[in-house]
Amino acid sequence: MKRLFALFALAVSLFITGCAHTPSAGWVALIEDGKGLENFDRIGDANWRAEGNLIVADKGKGGHLVTKQSYKDFQIYAEFWADHTTNSGLFLRAADPKKIGADNSYEVNIFDQRPGQEYSTGAIVNFASVGNPPPKAGGKWNTYEIYVKGGEVTVALNGAVTVSMNNSQFKEGPFSLQYSTGANNIPGGAIKWRKVLVRSL
Repeated sequence: MKRLFALFALAVSLFITGCAHTPSAGWVALIEDGKGLENFDRIGDANWRAEGNLIVADKGKGGHLVTKQSYKDFQIYAEFWADHTTNSGLFLRAADPKKIGADNSYEVNIFDQRPGQEYSTGAIVNFASVGNPPPKAGGKWNTYEIYVKGGEVTVALNGAVTVSMNNSQFKEGPFSLQYSTGANNIPGGAIKWRKVLVRSL
């Protein structure tokens, strides 16, 4: 475990240095300055749209923006705004890009009010739980830095590692950005993506 955190700390430091301004060599901007919807396929009925310099969803029963490309070993840097009632997240290495869920991908959650707080914001649902009290993302801008290499998956929210695990159940696939209803099927709060960068390792 100490080795995983050390490797991730190094990766994050190099990552931040390279991403302070414009993405360096190898980084691809999937979402930036309100552009990038063409880089994704849509599943579900979420009302994804460009709004100012953001990509936003705030209505619908739920849906995903699914990358057109498949990824095996990679890093993600994402800047997002979530409401207190937002149910969103990033689903990694999706085995079925037309039917994405926590049972066929690694779900890095954005869901402050999730029933079962151990898998709320910052967790990998069903695989790696967060501490108590769990971190919160609602009502502010946040960053996710995600490192996936072989079985190693590490997540940092706002610069602090929330979970790190070694698991090889899902080996390769696209990743997605989610919008869904909130806890107890109440309407979910908005999710706003300002930047989503990816780099293959």
